Amino acid sequence: MAEDKPIIFKTYRDLPLMPASLGRMTVNDTGSWRNVEPYYIDHTPPCNLKCPAGNDIVNFLRLTSEGKFRQAWELILETSPFPGVCGRVCPHPCESECNRDKLGGVINIHSIERFLADMNFEAPIQEVSIKYPDKKVAIIGSGPAGLACAWHLNRAGYPSTVFESHPQAGGMMRVGIPDYRLPKEVLDREIAAIQAGGTEIKTSCRVGDDITFDELMKEYAAIFIAVGFHQSRALGAEGEGHHDVVPGIEVLKRIALGEAHGLKEKVLVVGGGNTAMDAARSAHRLGAEVTVVYRRTRNEMPAIPEEIDELLAEGIPIDFLTTPVKVHTNGDVIEKVECIRMKLGEPDSSGRRRPVPIEGSNFFVEADQVITAIGETPDLGFVSEDLKVERWGVIADDFGVTNIPGVFAGGDAATGEGTVTHAIGSGSRAASAIINFIQGGELSEKDKLSPSLQRVDSKVVRFEDLNLDYFERQERIEPSHIALEERRGKFTEIYQTMDAARALYEAQRCMSCGTCPACDNCFVFCPDAAIAYSDEPGQKYVIDIMHCKGCGLCASECPRMCVEMKPVK
Repeated sequence: MAEDKPIIFKTYRDLPLMPASLGRMTVNDTGSWRNVEPYYIDHTPPCNLKCPAGNDIVNFLRLTSEGKFRQAWELILETSPFPGVCGRVCPHPCESECNRDKLGGVINIHSIERFLADMNFEAPIQEVSIKYPDKKVAIIGSGPAGLACAWHLNRAGYPSTVFESHPQAGGMMRVGIPDYRLPKEVLDREIAAIQAGGTEIKTSCRVGDDITFDELMKEYAAIFIAVGFHQSRALGAEGEGHHDVVPGIEVLKRIALGEAHGLKEKVLVVGGGNTAMDAARSAHRLGAEVTVVYRRTRNEMPAIPEEIDELLAEGIPIDFLTTPVKVHTNGDVIEKVECIRMKLGEPDSSGRRRPVPIEGSNFFVEADQVITAIGETPDLGFVSEDLKVERWGVIADDFGVTNIPGVFAGGDAATGEGTVTHAIGSGSRAASAIINFIQGGELSEKDKLSPSLQRVDSKVVRFEDLNLDYFERQERIEPSHIALEERRGKFTEIYQTMDAARALYEAQRCMSCGTCPACDNCFVFCPDAAIAYSDEPGQKYVIDIMHCKGCGLCASECPRMCVEMKPVK
């Protein structure tokens, strides 16, 4: 005989009718006995705290778990115009501190975000009304920071014009991320939505050549500098001026724009970041024999860990604790690269241990081409001489405010974070600062927080804060992917989008840490029936203080730390 499956009731309202009394002892004001009383409070979910773009993750997961896919997608759009992009290329720091980790693995947040974007592929974008047509903002760069800034400005009623030097919009999302990670049709549709919202994008228009920075200062109410990392740092090796020593970002750009890539047969890629991983994997797909060298160990590699795993799985070796010192040529052709072994010394300014050459450990690697990817910087040759800049970019605060009134900077041009998601958050904060500048307002420290963090208490709910009696172990679902043997010679996207059933299951694994989903535990366990449903918008329950005696059962049985007790004043 087959074992019956347990019936699971999510809330009290799912239970069948039963002979139970929910009446109060109205003649007995038990509330007069209490010296403490309960109150409802939403705390900070760790996923929301860690999202650089400011997404309200816990609530878009809740909406997804309820099958409200359109509403979940629209909630993401309140903070980011790029759910399809971020669902694919974000390093998902939100997952790094997910409390689900100990009960089946962290929630696959980025896959759900991707599902919601793809699910709403053809959904119309809500039109915005431009309220301040004479307060136009100039945005230099159409990468994630620039377009996120434009998105938020337009939604607030401010028009913007984006200046992009490349023939197509998207910045490093367009020319720096290969199709196998980010198909261009995904990027195209989300940029089209931004344009439909009222953003004007002028491509093949380089500030400094086609229009000057001073002209922008005169014509626009404010300027946002959002250029990406398009300049590669020098290798520092003898002979690196050879024409077959090329920057990784240049190789990726040529491939993305359909230009002749000029790759040779044996390629040595130098670096440990995402550009190095992308350049190596792209060259491998185009038939090159690729080796990567990195001067530290894997633990210090700044690349997304999953991208390192994929590179190794595709058969591309990494020679750690190695750096090139000289490019040897035979006539006009690179013949080999002389390298030296390294050891790790004391930590440098980045916090990583400094690589130190081991004297006498030189060796040779056969290669006829070197791709460098040891770091990039923004090209700021167009800016005003009065603007304060440093080695890595424009000097700006967390809102993108610079030393020149009305000039703001963000993304790679200022923060140096180097990820799409960080750039989106930077662009969003800059939009707030620009609006405040135009309106003559002021920003507070609280304004640095995303809207979802401003609405909750600053206490971050950790695993030990949860009532684990109400959560069972559920295993994480991974998206399917194409086999390794199918990747060579192709730039087909590797990972596939979850179907609705998988996305629904994965979202329902979310424990809604610190956020009340109206589970009804407090309502059911209150021995005095002093908790009732609320009719007030945004309020789920109401406490009858006259009959609450402060026993604390509601707080102890809350699975998510949404009910706390305080002394009666």
